[in-house]
Amino acid sequence: MAKFKIVTQALAAPVDHSYEMEALASIGAEIIEVSATSENAFIAAAHDADAIYSKTRLTKQVIDSLERCKVISLGSVGVDTVDVAAATARNIPVTNVPDTFIEEVADHTMTMMLATWRRLVVQDRLARDGNWSKGRPMLYQFPRLMGQTLGFIAFGHVARAVATRARAFGFRMLAYDPYVEELVMSQYGVEPCSYEEVLAQSDIVSMHAPSTTDARKMFGEKQFRAMKKTALFINTGRGATVDEAAMIRALNEGWIAGAGLDVLEVEPPKLDNPILKMDNVIVTAHVASASSRFDPARRRRVGHELASVLSGRWPRACVNPSVLEKSGLIRWQPYSMERGPGN
Repeated sequence: MAKFKIVTQALAAPVDHSYEMEALASIGAEIIEVSATSENAFIAAAHDADAIYSKTRLTKQVIDSLERCKVISLGSVGVDTVDVAAATARNIPVTNVPDTFIEEVADHTMTMMLATWRRLVVQDRLARDGNWSKGRPMLYQFPRLMGQTLGFIAFGHVARAVATRARAFGFRMLAYDPYVEELVMSQYGVEPCSYEEVLAQSDIVSMHAPSTTDARKMFGEKQFRAMKKTALFINTGRGATVDEAAMIRALNEGWIAGAGLDVLEVEPPKLDNPILKMDNVIVTAHVASASSRFDPARRRRVGHELASVLSGRWPRACVNPSVLEKSGLIRWQPYSMERGPGN
């Protein structure tokens, strides 16, 4: 019999948990997939779990039913599918994988910036449709990228990786993030500014706010109207942070010039969503984090986070860290070359 019971929601297709088990096998843990047709059925199967590996929605009702759960882990950056407040009230740490695919998302963000600025999709269509002579006159309308102002809304891991890339293109860079110290921004050549200053001055606005309650629809009509009419809006973060109806109006009525979107408010979108038919918008299907290392990397990280907590140690990433001080877990410390292990 396994020492630790980890329960996860069964998905449509069977999942091989071998990556997670690389860390979990040594502590005697097993992952049990539960095919529950209702919330009550899941509660009945998971109430005595030592940990929950969350792959779909986890409500307050489910969390309150957990009798001995030590940790809830997700294999994503976003944790909006879990009632974190309910977990915090029960002193259950919630872990995610905030830094596993930063480089991929930063690359995709840069791709969106370059493609929207150079109107790449329209240029491709003109060339394919035999309108070879029309591409150059179209681009005569727009300035070169070098010297333009790039503004970040939120300046976390992805935005910092984007700033590293964007610096080589000669951008002037601004950022609004009340949770990040100014000295951190200056290290990346980024000027800290107010929300209003970023919107008013930026030629490209890149949205990186997480999908929290406070950030829901934080970018709406007021913000789009405050942008330059020639500006582009990029979102590779979370669709819920943007008022999509306001964005559609902004694009249709010329409040802004265009957008590059990897995320939408509702995914997948309905085929009659106006965004899908706009020439001034480039859309990708929430793929910014995807690469060949995506699944193995995030799943191994989930396994390590689960193993850490079940072994009595702090996880590397916790979205409700206030519970850790009360948990009795041993604080994780990175290996130090100076002190040496165990000193």
